[in-house]
Amino acid sequence: MDENRMWQKLAAEFLGTAFLVFVGVGSVPALALARGGEPFTGAELGVISLAFGTIVVATVYTFGYISGNHINPAVTLGLAVSGKFPWREVPGYLIAQVLGATVGALAIVGVLGMPASEAGLGVAAYGDIPWYQAFTAEFVGTFILVFTVFGVIHRKAASGFAGIVIGLVVFAAIIPVAPATGASINPARTTGPMLIQQLLGGEVRWEQYPVYIAAELLAGVAAALLFGLISKTAADKAAEKKESVPA
Repeated sequence: MDENRMWQKLAAEFLGTAFLVFVGVGSVPALALARGGEPFTGAELGVISLAFGTIVVATVYTFGYISGNHINPAVTLGLAVSGKFPWREVPGYLIAQVLGATVGALAIVGVLGMPASEAGLGVAAYGDIPWYQAFTAEFVGTFILVFTVFGVIHRKAASGFAGIVIGLVVFAAIIPVAPATGASINPARTTGPMLIQQLLGGEVRWEQYPVYIAAELLAGVAAALLFGLISKTAADKAAEKKESVPA
């Protein structure tokens, strides 16, 4: 059977998430160091969004045929809730993703040095806005991402374009969400940089962590369920009965 072993899938999730964090999150302190204390600009937001979108495209086509390239616990949970991914594999995927994000964040410091940590290491945080506004921002951004993922993997979707579409939606979603919360839209991406920043003695606002994680995971589940509700046909239901995924 032409299917990768579990350790290969977990390795792919680990590396894919590490690549995502190193390139995407790493672009934040990289630009901060390059501008040398100058105010953050809209053009830089576009560059950061492009970095995230580009690396997502790369990882989809590199790891997608190995592990599915979830590289996001919200995607994994959404797939499991919708019956498209076995629950028994969820813990391993989540651990691999968080470990990958942590190593990716550590790699940022390895490349840019301690100034990257001093510049904030790209840790997601929200400023003076209310927690419910931050929750809404992360929920909406993650919802759009996961909903799009379900759309491009649907049996009726045009084949071969998943990586490009997912990369573009990441690019697009970051633009309006980043000014509010930094646009994490990924629990692993939220967690990894925070852990490394804490280990390096940087400032981490852990009181905001539950807002990010709850919003992102709930959005993943909501997107999965809503997509199933509006897209499912009689043929889909018959296929699910025939090829049901073990719990």
